[in-house]
Amino acid sequence: MASVPVMQSGWSQPVTSPAFGGDHALVPLRPLVSLVAPAYNEAAILEPNLSLLCEHMARLEDEFRWEIVVVNDGSRDRTAQLADAFAQRVPQVRVVHHLHNSGLGQALRTGFEHSQGDYVVTLDLDLSYSPEHIETLVRRMQQTGAQVVVASPYMPGGKVSNVPTFRRLLSVWANRFLSLADKGEISTLTGMVRAYDRNFVDSLHPRSMGMDINPEILHKAKLLNERVDEVPAHLHWRTPPVTAQPQAPSPTAVKPPRRKSSMKILRHTWSIFFYGFLFRPVMFFFVPSLLFLGLGLYSASWAAIHSWTAYQVLIAAVPPVLDPTVAVATAYQQAPHTFIIGGVLLMLGVQLFSLAVLAVQSKYYFEELFYLGTSIHRSNRQASR
Repeated sequence: MASVPVMQSGWSQPVTSPAFGGDHALVPLRPLVSLVAPAYNEAAILEPNLSLLCEHMARLEDEFRWEIVVVNDGSRDRTAQLADAFAQRVPQVRVVHHLHNSGLGQALRTGFEHSQGDYVVTLDLDLSYSPEHIETLVRRMQQTGAQVVVASPYMPGGKVSNVPTFRRLLSVWANRFLSLADKGEISTLTGMVRAYDRNFVDSLHPRSMGMDINPEILHKAKLLNERVDEVPAHLHWRTPPVTAQPQAPSPTAVKPPRRKSSMKILRHTWSIFFYGFLFRPVMFFFVPSLLFLGLGLYSASWAAIHSWTAYQVLIAAVPPVLDPTVAVATAYQQAPHTFIIGGVLLMLGVQLFSLAVLAVQSKYYFEELFYLGTSIHRSNRQASR
C-alpha cells in the first residue's frame, strides 16, 4: 500500500495563547474519521445518500472531524459527474476515480490510500447500514482499543430486513461457515461496514480484488493477533428512489433501477470456501480423515469377523486346515466388498490425516513469515517518520 499522509490523534503542536500568558500550550485535536465509500453505477442514490452522511457527520462535529472519500470504481452512468459536483459543494468530500471497474478490493485499497483519518470506516453507499452505525463502530474502537470493529447483523442483537430470501440465505450460511472456521469468534466475516484503526490500515497489504477482501482483512488481523470486535447492526436494503415520470411516458422510457445484488454467486462461494480453508485448514482434512478412518475400521472389523468365521470352519474340517491365510482368502471370496471398501477407506483416512499435519505445519510457517514481514514493515514506517 502506498504511503499516505496520516493525521495522528492526540495533541497538536504547541501554540501561543494569550489566555496562558503567551506560554506554549498543547491544544487537543478531535479525532479525524474517514468514511470510505466505494461507488459503482450509483447515480440514482449518490446525492441523497451523501447528503444523509454529511448531515449525520455534521451532528458529530463536537467530537470528531470528518471526511468522506468516494471511490468511483469505473462507473458507466453519471456517478463520476455527480460525485465531483457534490465534492465541489462540500469541502469534506473527496472523489477518487478508477478508469475501469476494478472490484471492491481495489476500491477499498484506493480508499485506504487516500484517507487520512485516525479511524477509517468503510460503508456501502446504498446505506444498507444506516449512518448511525458509524458512531457505534468508532466508539467501540475507542472503548476497547480494537484495531477492527465489525458491524454484525448476525450476532445476538443484530437484525436483517428487506433482503431477498435467496441472498439472505447465502449470506447467513456463508458467515456461519466462516465463523465455524474462525472458531466462532466473529459472527459476520463477509460484511464491509467496519471501522479500522489507522495504524492497522497502514500496515495492511490486502491482495483480493473482489468481495473476498472482507474475510481476507479479518484473517490477516487474526494472524497479527490484533483485536477484532463486533457490534450488533441492522442490515436493511433500501429501495432506490424512483424519479418522477411524465404523465405520458414514451415507449422507450427507462424503467427505474431495481435493487439487486452485484455478487457473483459462484466466484463468491469459492472465495468463502477458500478463506474458510485459510482460517482453519486442518478442519478440511482432519475431520474427514477421522470419518474415513472410522468407516474403514468398521469395514476392517467385519473383514476380521468373516476371516475368523472361515477359520473356525477350516479347523473343524477333516483333515483340518490350520493356515490362516486360507481363511482370509475364503472370507475374501465370500465378501470381497468388505475388504475392498475397508482398505480404500483406511488408505484415504491415513492420507487425509497426513495432509492435515502438513496443512498445520504450512499454516504455522506462513503465520511466522507474515508476522515477521509485517513487523519489519511497521518498524520501517516508524523509522521513516
